[in-house]
Amino acid sequence: MWTNRRKGGRSVELEAPKKRLHIDWILVIAVALISLFGLMMVYSASYVKGYEDVGNFTHYFQRQLMWLGLSGFLFTWLMFFPYRHFRKLTPFIIIGSFILLFLVLTPLGHSVNGAQRWINAGPLRIQPSEFVKLGIIIYLAYIYSKKQGYIDNFTKGVLPPLVIVGLLFGLIMLQPDLGTATSIVVVAGLIVFCSGARIIHLFWIAALGAIAFIYYANSAVYRMNRIVGYRDPFEHSFGDGYQLVQSYIAIAHGGLTGAGFGQSVQKLFYLPEAHTDFILAIVSEELGVLGILFVLACMTVIIVRGVIIGARCRDAFGSLLAFGIVFQIAIQMVFNTGAVTGLLPITGIPFPFLSYGGSSLMVTLLSLGILANISRKTERDRAERTDRDEEALEQEETPPGVTPLRPVRQFTR
Repeated sequence: MWTNRRKGGRSVELEAPKKRLHIDWILVIAVALISLFGLMMVYSASYVKGYEDVGNFTHYFQRQLMWLGLSGFLFTWLMFFPYRHFRKLTPFIIIGSFILLFLVLTPLGHSVNGAQRWINAGPLRIQPSEFVKLGIIIYLAYIYSKKQGYIDNFTKGVLPPLVIVGLLFGLIMLQPDLGTATSIVVVAGLIVFCSGARIIHLFWIAALGAIAFIYYANSAVYRMNRIVGYRDPFEHSFGDGYQLVQSYIAIAHGGLTGAGFGQSVQKLFYLPEAHTDFILAIVSEELGVLGILFVLACMTVIIVRGVIIGARCRDAFGSLLAFGIVFQIAIQMVFNTGAVTGLLPITGIPFPFLSYGGSSLMVTLLSLGILANISRKTERDRAERTDRDEEALEQEETPPGVTPLRPVRQFTR
């Protein structure tokens, strides 16, 4: 309560301002819309495959719904969990990342199509590299926020954290997973850029990254075949270009308004991975350009909102963390969209929110829960600074002999 004493001992009570939650509703609504849309598209793209695989039309839908429910709960919890606590958790996060990536290479690891990237955890199957992506962002944001005083020193400020990134990159390449490993390196470079490193240092980092990418791309025949298929898919339409050609057919079939929800032809075993890596092609076929525009609009809102949050945050750790999360989501979107449309080689990176996969969905929502918390903390700090400025101005302008309003806990007589 607020009270103002008057003559006669009576007081006039005014309602105190309510404590605001400072929830970033723009971000929350965009996340909710794209999450529900993704669940709907997983059902449409996978019901035939679900019946073919396990005799249940809703098999993949049910599993995605379970992951969405769990991830949504964690998103809400992290939105109110102070992000600054992750500073103390950083050593455990990095150690856990190494342990998970080592476990993938043991008999506990699960292999699909020649790639050993998963761990069976009872009824669930997790992909550790997805969680490592978020772990690296937290680690780099924490370390570089501490090195702001000497970030222009390459050997002391920039290089040491990148050694950890290189070791994790090597473990992911043993699975092998060039797409995820590349996205991690790109995000790391962007975080270094945002931390204030010198341009010449960024140039050397980019050069080393390019050399590593070229080496690993040439180290396996199937990787080079993917690049060849991407450059001229119709020349290899019955080989390495087959998937991309089928994606083109799906996109062309959709046109402006699409064939209608559930009416995709390409998901009937023509387009491989229709419910995972190439689900965007199914969106285009069933909902047309309008469906793609809805997806891009939601993703643009999330990314732009994330950039604004990172720019407004006055805490170096929070700012770098926000930028890292936004970069990771944006890079996944660009890599996946580029692969589906033939603008980039096929990397196997899922589209955020849309592609079937519990680990990817959970990590995306965990990341955005942290981003929402950074937004809450930033807006709360801004509101408190505004209140202090107004209070100071009010005190300066109060005429002599007038008692300003003051807070009390109860009625005063």
